[in-house]
Amino acid sequence: MDNLITGTMRNIAHLQGHPRFTFIHHNIVHYISVDGAINAVLHFASPASPIDYLKLPIQTLKVGALGTHNALGLARGKGAKFILASTSEVYGDPLEHPQREEYVGNVDFIGPRGVYDEAKRYAEALTMAYHRSHNLDSRIVRIFNTYGPRMRLDDGRVVPNFIGQALRGEALTIYGDGTQTRSFQYIDDLVEGVVRLLESDYHQPVNIGTTEEMNILEFAQIINELTGNKGGIIFQGERIKGDPQTRQPDITRARTILNWEPKVPLRAGVQRTIEYFRNVI
Repeated sequence: MDNLITGTMRNIAHLQGHPRFTFIHHNIVHYISVDGAINAVLHFASPASPIDYLKLPIQTLKVGALGTHNALGLARGKGAKFILASTSEVYGDPLEHPQREEYVGNVDFIGPRGVYDEAKRYAEALTMAYHRSHNLDSRIVRIFNTYGPRMRLDDGRVVPNFIGQALRGEALTIYGDGTQTRSFQYIDDLVEGVVRLLESDYHQPVNIGTTEEMNILEFAQIINELTGNKGGIIFQGERIKGDPQTRQPDITRARTILNWEPKVPLRAGVQRTIEYFRNVI
């Protein structure tokens, strides 16, 4: 179920016609109705790229509030499990490093990034309220930077930005001085973590991400190396006020409760992603 506000039917073309797959074009800000039994509701709806949520601030807030309410109502009505896709952005520009699930964050809730940060923080609060008040069988996954095939080249996130520029032979654009850090996990590892959480009986938030942290300058150099790009690197001013300077999850909870940790090495995952973009650029 998707309204395709940031998505495309190309990403699910390979599933069309499969007997166990159905696509419903719908905006979950509006009432959700689904016929028949439902085992689980996975609520991943939201613009997630800074370019998208800065362009769609009200839609981002509405899907975090009204969309989450409707998705929770569907799960409750069907007696289904519920899992909320939250984000490392609930920690804001963290004063704790690495970030544990107990950390309550350092968030500028009226700044430009606040529309996404606060939408997800509210969605977590609402999910826990349904769990406590209605005994809803809920889960919350806090997703850290994830990359892989089928991302949009123009979605504004650093991986497609860098790969797109590199494959065009352009200089890679770093916003700020490049010392800000991120921890990049490959999509397959994220999916494995989400499935394990869904199959668990754990109801508190769980970080899913890699502890392999690096600064953006180092990451740009890896992209240029793997693509053979000779365009180099250029630096521009900070793109968005409040851009987090560090990002690394503490995944003790995922390791202990889910017996999960990331498996795909950065260079292997980036190489797979580069090959995907070679065919679409």
